[in-house]
Amino acid sequence: MRVVIAPDKFKGSLSAPDVAKHLATGLQAGFGQGIEATRIPVADGGEGTIDAAIGSGFTRRTTTVTGPLGEPVKADFAVRDQEAVIEMAAASGLALLPDGPTSETAKTATSIGTGELIRAALDLGCRKIILGVGGSANTDAGAGVLQGLGAVFLDENGNELPGGGAALADIDSIDFSNFDVRVEATEFVLASDVDNPLLGASGAPAIFGPQKGATPDDVTELDAAASHFVDVLAATTGQHAKYAAKAEGAGAAGGVGYIAIAALKAARRPGIDVVLEFTELERRLKGADLVITGEGSLDEQSLLGKTPMGVSRAAQRNGVPVIAVCGRSTLSREQLTDAGFHTVHALTDLEKDVQKCIAEAGPLLEQLGKHIGVYLAERTENKEYLNV
Repeated sequence: MRVVIAPDKFKGSLSAPDVAKHLATGLQAGFGQGIEATRIPVADGGEGTIDAAIGSGFTRRTTTVTGPLGEPVKADFAVRDQEAVIEMAAASGLALLPDGPTSETAKTATSIGTGELIRAALDLGCRKIILGVGGSANTDAGAGVLQGLGAVFLDENGNELPGGGAALADIDSIDFSNFDVRVEATEFVLASDVDNPLLGASGAPAIFGPQKGATPDDVTELDAAASHFVDVLAATTGQHAKYAAKAEGAGAAGGVGYIAIAALKAARRPGIDVVLEFTELERRLKGADLVITGEGSLDEQSLLGKTPMGVSRAAQRNGVPVIAVCGRSTLSREQLTDAGFHTVHALTDLEKDVQKCIAEAGPLLEQLGKHIGVYLAERTENKEYLNV
């Protein structure tokens, strides 16, 4: 019996590698000898993407970069041959704000550390860079990424501007004389499911700014500053920079999507597709008897292209049955069946107290894994485990 375990993280509880490890331990305990559990932690392009890369043969690298408020932070990225995976939350994430998001941080948080991570990958010879975005603290239209790669923003008096979205209101010119020329010879992939433009009612400041502490007045200020930045960038590099502001995905990660499209010439792809590609999930599914996937909450959002759906589609293409394990599920039986899951096991089936499920997710996952293992052992011969 060969089982592929390909879960996402259980947010606030366990990383994807830990989820896979606990499930594998339970499966082995329940099935006994004769089961092979292949662990492939996955993600949807946001937090957890580095873990997925490391679990697929990439090497973890660590460097010190500029955090969202200008402080030095240690950030991991992953490298395999000439390919790198960068998770911008590691350098520019909300979780790095010591006191959480506020109106002040919404206006001053910068993505410069993400640009510095890109430069670190370039220093290692990488010429394909996957930029996983999500969980960002900044609403700076991605200007910090350019700064991290050597661009300098100047006001009308020739003074260098600080980082952050609000400062973009004072930008008069951009000095690209020290910009990293290796960018031109590098392929960038923007791993993001966000399809918002940069500006306007559905833009980055309006839709995502409040999550980062922005007040209504801040949103107006940040949108105007970002619009001015677009004008200056377009005057400096060409009108394509103006068109890029309207592109789907430009509003991702506080506008880092915009700079990825406008300046890095990145191709935007769904995060789960990018992750499943570099983890080579479909190839590793060959010959499997069963796939187990899951995430902390299996809900309506999951159906919009989150990890379990991506894994389910891959399993179905390869004729491998798939089940899901989660902290809780709010989906109907019909929705789960339509999504391709033969069955779903939730931690809340074992423990009704959600807080206990979060605190004791590891042991509970081992219990679920053992239950699945026992059931598989009883039905190995005729494959009736599909009726779990």
